[in-house]
Formats: sequence, structure tokens, C-alpha cells
Amino acid sequence: MLSLDVGRKRIGLAGCDALGITVSPLPALLRRAFKQDLGHLEQVCLTRRVQGLVVGLPLDAAGQFTEQAVHCQRYGQRLATALKLPLALVNEHSSSWAAAERHGLQGDRSGRLDSAAASLLLEQWLADGPEPEPVDMATPSASETVGNEGS
Repeated sequence: MLSLDVGRKRIGLAGCDALGITVSPLPALLRRAFKQDLGHLEQVCLTRRVQGLVVGLPLDAAGQFTEQAVHCQRYGQRLATALKLPLALVNEHSSSWAAAERHGLQGDRSGRLDSAAASLLLEQWLADGPEPEPVDMATPSASETVGNEGS
């Protein structure tokens, strides 16, 4: 699995071993045009033999979609479609804050914080799900909430 913490400037990345036991942060991707992002992520997926994507949605404290959550959802859908991989969407409310606290990365602008947040998303997904689904089934509308509220 490959976990993505999609931001406007960078995408934090994390992967796990085939058994889903060990989660590791990967170098963050500095965002460019989608086609360039796709080329890089395609290589990561091939090298790591990725079987699915986990994309974080920064929902608000009430579990409702934010503008950034809509952006992340659309980006995840587009990426999963292009890579022909199933997609799981996970509520990432406060994941960057939790990653900064856990790893002492407050104020980090190098991408390490983004990938640490992606690691937390993947750990959360491995513990709680949901199972990744084909894109047309994995993508609730912005008016729906995503599982794992309050995490």
C-alpha cells in the first residue's frame, strides 16, 4: 500500500511491507503538474509493488468535508484511476499535528512532516480500514462523511 498526505505544495508518502506490519515514511514529492506527479508516483508504485492507495481527507472536527478534503478526494480519484489501483479514503483530521508531536517536526518545511503524516494515515488504515475499492465505489460525494471520524 502507498499512503498519500496530499498538500498543495508537497505530497507526503509512506509505504508498508507486504504483510502490513512495518510502515515507513518515503521521501515527499514536491508537487508539479499532475502528469509529472503521476510519472513519479507510477515509479514508486512499480518499485514497491503497490496494490492500493490510501489518501487522507482533512475533514473538519465535525467530520465534514473542507475545501482541501474535496481537493484531496479528487486528486486521489484521478491518481487511482490513472494508476488502475483501488483507493481507500481516510479521515486525516489532525494527522499533521499528531505527526509533528510524535516525531518532533513542528515547523518542518522539508517534507519530512508530510511523509510522517502519511505514515500515520497508513497506520490508521492498517488498523481500521476501510478496504480499498475501485475508484467509482471509493469516492463518497463531498456531502457524505468518511469513516473513522474522531481519529
